[in-house]
Amino acid sequence: MIKPISRIRPAAALCVSLALVCGNAAASEGALAEHANNDVGNLASLQRGARNFVNYCMGCHSAQYVRYNRLGADLQISDQQLIKNLMFAAQKPQETMTIAMRPEDAKRWFGVPPPDLSLIARSRGPDYLYNFLRSFYVDKTRPTGVNNLMLPNAAMPHVLWELQGVQEAVFAEENIDGGSVSQKVFKEFRQVTPGKLSPEEYDHFVRDTVNFLAYVGEPMQIERQRLGLWVLAFLLVFGILAYLLKQEIWKDVK
Repeated sequence: MIKPISRIRPAAALCVSLALVCGNAAASEGALAEHANNDVGNLASLQRGARNFVNYCMGCHSAQYVRYNRLGADLQISDQQLIKNLMFAAQKPQETMTIAMRPEDAKRWFGVPPPDLSLIARSRGPDYLYNFLRSFYVDKTRPTGVNNLMLPNAAMPHVLWELQGVQEAVFAEENIDGGSVSQKVFKEFRQVTPGKLSPEEYDHFVRDTVNFLAYVGEPMQIERQRLGLWVLAFLLVFGILAYLLKQEIWKDVK
């Protein structure tokens, strides 16, 4: 039995912002080293990811191609749970996951409207999102005070800093082209201030969130995977029967 979703304190902030141009590509070289290992068949993970998304992302980001009642049916969440724990910006379960923030206001506040995240996992991939949410580091030259290894000069602040804590990125100069040119290469993250979650707990938090975004990008994939298992089982049984039938028909042929 899947446990009910508990409510986390809402944070009206950005969750994943991919709207500004990339800066120094060399700084993020080799940064995509960790895999999300997401599993959209894990309903408990998807439920936690839905909770995370609604409380930490939907202040600025929508998922306008997904309806609450479809989410509830796929994730086995009752209408009462939807209304109590997830529907902070909607009144009816059949509504889509939109936000109240107007695009013109968002552009004035952030410089660019935060994108809808319905298809972000299909566009960027779960591994990218997983590493993006783990790669914020202190950068006093940025207006928000942080930068991101996966998306240099990202507009969004690190809204999950209370959970992850504050970390700094360690870079090193490496020579290329026979030593005539040097570039900054990322080496490691160094913890400055601990967060409410341990590194392992934070990784699980991010993995659940990314897993939910992967589901949102194609809700039908859960049903497709379930159907696929039945199809494989049918083909296996049919293959065995066909083989036995062939053996029976050809047993007298030499």
